[in-house]
Amino acid sequence: MKKLSTVLLCLFLMISQFGGLAFAQEKGKPAEDQKQGNQKQGDAELAPNAVSAVLIDRDTGAILYEKNGHKPLPPASITKVMTMLLIMEAIDRGELKLTDKVRTSEYAASMGGSQIFLEPGEEMTADDMLKGIALASGNDASVAMAEHLAGTEKAFVEKMNARAKQLGMDDTTFMNSNGLPVSGHVSSAHDIALMSRELLKHEKITKYTGLYQDYLRKDSRKPFWLVNTNRLVRFYPGADGLKTGYTSEAKYCLTATAKRGNMRVIAVVMGAPDSKIRNQEIASMMDYAFNQYDSQPLYKENQVIKTVPVEKGKQETVDIVVPYRFSMLVKKGEKADSYQKVINLKAELQAPITKGVKIGEVLIKKDGKTVSTVDLVAANSVDEASWWELFKRATRKMFGG
Repeated sequence: MKKLSTVLLCLFLMISQFGGLAFAQEKGKPAEDQKQGNQKQGDAELAPNAVSAVLIDRDTGAILYEKNGHKPLPPASITKVMTMLLIMEAIDRGELKLTDKVRTSEYAASMGGSQIFLEPGEEMTADDMLKGIALASGNDASVAMAEHLAGTEKAFVEKMNARAKQLGMDDTTFMNSNGLPVSGHVSSAHDIALMSRELLKHEKITKYTGLYQDYLRKDSRKPFWLVNTNRLVRFYPGADGLKTGYTSEAKYCLTATAKRGNMRVIAVVMGAPDSKIRNQEIASMMDYAFNQYDSQPLYKENQVIKTVPVEKGKQETVDIVVPYRFSMLVKKGEKADSYQKVINLKAELQAPITKGVKIGEVLIKKDGKTVSTVDLVAANSVDEASWWELFKRATRKMFGG
C-alpha cells in the first residue's frame, strides 16, 4: 500500500508538471498570434480569408488594421506600384515627359502574362504606357518604361530596391519591374501600403488608376480596349486605385485606395483565394475605416510653415512648406485640436539648396507621444552666392545700406 501511494504521488507530480508546461505554452501562444496578426480594430476580423492584410490612413500613415503585415509574400503585379512611383518621380524631376515616345525592345515585347501586346520597335507615349501599366497591368509596358528610364530593366530594379530601402520597406526584394514569378521576389502587406502611400502623394496618378476603361492606339486600325483589373473603381464609392495582382503562387492580391471627403485610406490584401473574396475583404476594411474615423484638414498643399535664413545663398531666405495636403485622422467625434504640433527644422541651412529637399518635419503629438509626422521641404532652389555678392551683402550690413 505504501508503494502504491508513492507511485500515485509521483504520477500526480508528473501530470501537474506537464500540465503546467502545457498551460504555459498555451498561455504564450496568443501573444505570438497577436504579434503575427496585430489586429488593431479589436475582435472584428476584417480579412479572414487573406493570408495578410493592412489598412492605413493615407495622410498620417496610421495603421487601422493589420494581419500578418510583415509576412514576406510574392506580390505579383502589385510590384508595378513601385514602377509607377519611379515613373512619377522622374516626371517631377523633369527627366520624363508624358509626351515622350518610349520605344519597345524585343525583350520588353517578349513578356508574357498580362500585356498590351507591344511589338518590338513599337513606340508609344509615356502617357499611354502608364495607362497600360495602371489599367491592364501590362508586363511589357512596365519593362519598356524601365528600360527607357534606366537603360536596362536590371538597372531599373536596382533603383526600385534602393527606393524601397529609403521608404523602410524591410520585407521587400524586387527582382523585376512587373511582378512575374521569380524566386526571391517578395514584399509584404505593410511594405505595399508604404509604397502605395508614397505613390498617392503624386495625386495625378489617380487619373490613371481611377479609370475604369480607355483605349490605346486609338488612331490605328486595331485600337486596344483597356479595362481596369481593379473593379472596385467602378463599384466601390470613392475608389480610384491602385493595383491588382495575381499568380498561381501569390493568389489574389490588391492594394486599393478610396477617398471620401477629406479622408483617404489604403487597404492591402495578399493571398486571397479568389477575386470576389479579395474585393469583399478590401471593401470591409475600407468600410470600417470610413465608419469609425474622420479626417480633419491640417495643412494645404505647399502651405508655407516658416521662412528661414540661408547661409551664403543668392536668396537670403527660403520658404519651408508642406509638400502635400495633410489631414489629421481622429476617431469619430474627436477633435483635431487635442493634438500638438512641434516643428523640427535643421539648425542651419547653407546654399546650395534644391527645391523639394527635406528640411525638417512637423511632429504630431498626443499626450506627449508622436502619432504622425509631416515632411517639410524647401519651396524653391537656392543657388550659392558668388564671393562678390557676399562681399556686397556684408558691406550693406556693415554700413546699414
